[in-house]
Amino acid sequence: MPVNCATCGLPEELCVCATISKEGAKITVKAVKRKFNALTTLIAGMESGEDMKHLVTQLKARLACGGTSKDGVIELQGDHRKRLKDILVELGFAADSIEVKTEVE
Repeated sequence: MPVNCATCGLPEELCVCATISKEGAKITVKAVKRKFNALTTLIAGMESGEDMKHLVTQLKARLACGGTSKDGVIELQGDHRKRLKDILVELGFAADSIEVKTEVE
């Protein structure tokens, strides 16, 4: 017996909830100065969960950096704002919903 999605009720292989949540997310990418003037890239506006862990792993591998996710925010070591928008679009997020802030906070 196939397993149904708890959100939409469709079988897991037909479920489109993940795609819809990726397209509807309003993502903000910004750089923040931390201790000893080290830059950290923050990605906010995504839903927490198992997909977040998989996304962090993919981003760390593609950007060759360390990072983690805390409270629905992905933190990556270093300044990766220039490359992140293209990578997120490749991973299925809508380009219109990604805002990259140019100033360092």
